Amino acid sequence: MPILLVLTTLPDDDSAQALATHLIEQSLAACVNILPPCRSVYRWQGKIEDASEVPVWIKTTEECYPELEAAIRAHHPYELPEIVAVSVERGLPEYLAWVAQSTSPSVSSR
Repeated sequence: MPILLVLTTLPDDDSAQALATHLIEQSLAACVNILPPCRSVYRWQGKIEDASEVPVWIKTTEECYPELEAAIRAHHPYELPEIVAVSVERGLPEYLAWVAQSTSPSVSSR
């Protein structure tokens, strides 16, 4: 089963933790890494913004992606959240199998 690394950023640790917990509880992700805050500089609605954000890395499967994207959108405080999915081309086979098993429909009733 194809594995994805999904990236997003949130405005603070509390919202990152809440999203991570929800994704794990719903078996939409096998693992969510909440990284230390970073500084993001970007243009939004014609203005240059400078903000502290919390990067989040989500390990999931292609099969779960549509539901995962919907969950991020529903639980994300931003009007337009960053949601970027990167295909995992290679990895430790046992780890990739664990990601697939941890997000299978039999793990949770979703």
